[in-house]
Amino acid sequence: MAVPRDNPYGAFNFRLTVDRFGDAGSVQAGFQEISGLGMEVAVAEYRNGNEKENYVRKMYGMPKATDVTLKRGIIGETAFFDWIKEIAGGDQSARCQVTIELMDEAGQQPVMTWMLTNAWPMKYTPPTFNAKGGTDVAIEELQLACEKVEVE
Repeated sequence: MAVPRDNPYGAFNFRLTVDRFGDAGSVQAGFQEISGLGMEVAVAEYRNGNEKENYVRKMYGMPKATDVTLKRGIIGETAFFDWIKEIAGGDQSARCQVTIELMDEAGQQPVMTWMLTNAWPMKYTPPTFNAKGGTDVAIEELQLACEKVEVE
């Protein structure tokens, strides 16, 4: 049984695993930020023409997973570019599961997990290069689309 907590977990200790790049123990790249993770259910509005009140009825629509943005400092790892090339070439089998885990304070155990089903890279943004920012890190972004987000 889980011990109740008074304080929430920090958002700075997370792990991302893409099933096509090996197991959770093999580090391919580190990410500074993951944003946009979510899901939504569209609202379908309907009204019968003979209803007494002049209001629409709201019903559940189709569920939709939002796009997820990954940001990392450039480290020279090109596996993500190979993934992008496969998708751009029309390879439907290149879609895969992506797992995002929020880790405990010690970084040892996941406390919450988000799974992105049939994820694939939809947009890549290289870093902005600026000669006068001598201490800035070159940050690239990879935006993923997915069909479903599940939480464990």
